[in-house]
Amino acid sequence: MRILFQMLLSQSFRIVTVKAKEQVLANLANFAYDPKNTEYLRQLQVTDLFLDMLTEKNENFIEFGMGGLCNLSMDPDCRDLILDSDGISLITNCLSNQREETVLSAITTLMNLVTPASQSQLTEPGILQCMLRFSLAESPRLHNLAAVFLQDCCTKDQVRQAEQQMQGQQMAVGIPLPKD
Repeated sequence: MRILFQMLLSQSFRIVTVKAKEQVLANLANFAYDPKNTEYLRQLQVTDLFLDMLTEKNENFIEFGMGGLCNLSMDPDCRDLILDSDGISLITNCLSNQREETVLSAITTLMNLVTPASQSQLTEPGILQCMLRFSLAESPRLHNLAAVFLQDCCTKDQVRQAEQQMQGQQMAVGIPLPKD
């Protein structure tokens, strides 16, 4: 299996067409879903590749990178790699993405990144206001996931404070709701 991942990874750096790169990234993100593959993907530094994709202009690169990080973030070692690589800010930027799948993966990843050391960064007011806004969304998936984030990752006092800060505001930190 490691050889297959090495081939896919080395292939992604030699490919010239955008569609082919998208396919390789999609495959890597799908492989990241199976915990049996996590060790191989970590050794090949695929976590770094997914983080790099979050800064691309291509929306598919961002979506597949975010999906791959979401899949890997449940592993404690991958979680630590993401946290040590300034992943929170890169992932938080994805909360403003227009693609709902990207936003859902970002929220789930942020939830997976919560540790005693990272909790204060993940529950800062801008993120909480964004989640409060998402909890009002028409999309049931976005609404429910944001509500779970607020319930599981935040204290009631943090949520109450963020609600008070939002009084009279129309948008949380300028983040638009994603398109369905």
